[in-house]
Amino acid sequence: MSNNELASSAFDASQVVFDEHYVDSGTEGIKLYLRNKRRKDQEVFLAEKTIVMVHGATFSSGSLYDVPFNGMSFIDFLAHQGFDVFAVDVRGYGKSTRPPEMQAEADLNPPLVSTDTGVTDFATAVDFVLRLRGLKAVNVFAMSWGGTVAGAYAARNADKVVKLALLAPQWLSDVPIPIDQGGRLGSYRLVPVKAALARWLGTSPEYARDRLVPEGWFDLWSEFTLSEETSQDDREQGKLRATNGPIQDIRTYWRAGTPYYQPSEIRAPVLLLHGEWDIDVPLDRARAYFEQLTGASYRRWVEIGEATHLALMESHRMQAYAEVVRFFDEAFKPE
Repeated sequence: MSNNELASSAFDASQVVFDEHYVDSGTEGIKLYLRNKRRKDQEVFLAEKTIVMVHGATFSSGSLYDVPFNGMSFIDFLAHQGFDVFAVDVRGYGKSTRPPEMQAEADLNPPLVSTDTGVTDFATAVDFVLRLRGLKAVNVFAMSWGGTVAGAYAARNADKVVKLALLAPQWLSDVPIPIDQGGRLGSYRLVPVKAALARWLGTSPEYARDRLVPEGWFDLWSEFTLSEETSQDDREQGKLRATNGPIQDIRTYWRAGTPYYQPSEIRAPVLLLHGEWDIDVPLDRARAYFEQLTGASYRRWVEIGEATHLALMESHRMQAYAEVVRFFDEAFKPE
């Protein structure tokens, strides 16, 4: 039995509570969706055992963190380990309200949902959790573009972040970044979800492609991801609408040599996770980011072997899961 199967067999979904919240965003007509999972027997809520998560530039928090591979998602695993986990969808993603411009043709409006908007929505989600649980701070997890959102938030709100864990956060690049296909940007882009597997596997060496994504996992993920698409026509064609504000910000900040925020201003302990075969955030870029974390009370790098940008959904996912739990759970303090 594999490590994934062992972990899944120990997970009892009946012992986990799943709540859904729709939170006012501060913009009329826009509500933010937060999914929350925790153990049924959890009666005391502590900052150190609370996590707020945010997604990347293309897929929602549900798509990235809550698809139950082998019966257990990343959020399920964290909840099973005693964490109270909240995952927000920024406006335009997942089950959060879509800006009205997303119902029009993409070329009629400029790129939607900038990183500024992402940080604002994430801050709204954190404040909701703080009020709901009577806390003053939380742990934070994010990946990719979400790493920028969460990193900027942590840099500006040191008093509200206990620890920060990031998977492949964005950083400056002097070469093209794969998610930006070039050309004029409309308000959103159409992502061919059903065709994503070839690109996904193509980022790994040929010898490992048969085992990178276990059988049935991609179909489960794509079905979940497309179920959140509100355009029936796009959904039937296997496509997802994803906002282009994060892509515009790649051009404005990361490709222009201008950081959106300064990682050195983060004071919380930081865990940086990175996949060996990540082409979206290559090793040198992740290392350059890590070197900027000079203000963190302590920092840690964990490299996940034989993993891509989507390490949380691959055969070695349990390595990443376990490192996140270890980091958030430990009582270690620097001397």
